[in-house]
Amino acid sequence: MAHDMKPLTRALTADEIEVIQAPEVKAAREDLAACFQMAARLNMEEGICNHFSALVPGRTDLFLVNPYGLSFGEVSASSLLICDFDGNVLAGEGHPEATAFYIHAQVHKHCPGATACFHTHMPWATSLTLSDEDPLLYASQSSLKFYGRVAVDTDYNGLALGPEEGVRIARAMGDADVLFMRHHGVMVTAPSIAEAWDDLYFLERAAQVQQLAVSSGRKLVPVSAEIARKTAQQIREEDATSAEMHLASIKRRLKGDVAPFDA
Repeated sequence: MAHDMKPLTRALTADEIEVIQAPEVKAAREDLAACFQMAARLNMEEGICNHFSALVPGRTDLFLVNPYGLSFGEVSASSLLICDFDGNVLAGEGHPEATAFYIHAQVHKHCPGATACFHTHMPWATSLTLSDEDPLLYASQSSLKFYGRVAVDTDYNGLALGPEEGVRIARAMGDADVLFMRHHGVMVTAPSIAEAWDDLYFLERAAQVQQLAVSSGRKLVPVSAEIARKTAQQIREEDATSAEMHLASIKRRLKGDVAPFDA
């Protein structure tokens, strides 16, 4: 399902060389790589087809993205690419998968809040894109994290093999943070890598709980709109801080730096 694209390269400017060597970029690489590896552990990947990206710190025209051919569990900080919006690879070995470039470049370009952009076909959330009903029923507390933050792209148009499809997806996302892509998968955007990870994780958990509840055959009871709005606001008040702590936690787990259970 993944598609190759012709790699492009150009000489870096002196300013770009300074930026990509900055400590903030190294930290962003490590954060993004941790998200890839934990997503692999949690069955949120699909072959070599899905992609996470993040704007290079200090730039709005360069982004980090995984290289074509690696599964999530193989991605490391040093293997991530830095690309511009024209498809030039400015740092890293290899090149992005075609749909990764055409989607992520346009989302970063056209969605102002999309510092980080995570796209997956993770099974529980993707299963909610296959019907013509609203994807989330807001019957669980975890789902209320996304109340008022979701858009649905109902115009599936095949693989994103050109910039025009990336622009269409960016427009479908609009001001939302989460896009359910009919027949396809989900997209999460956020102002930080940590917040994108946190949203992706809880989106899949909310979808799983909902689908398990639906499969029971029992009638689901959505939370009232008033309480849903209140709870969503409560969650959002601490979301950024909680997300940073969540990301720090997965980095400790990936390093094996956790206390023994019997300590």
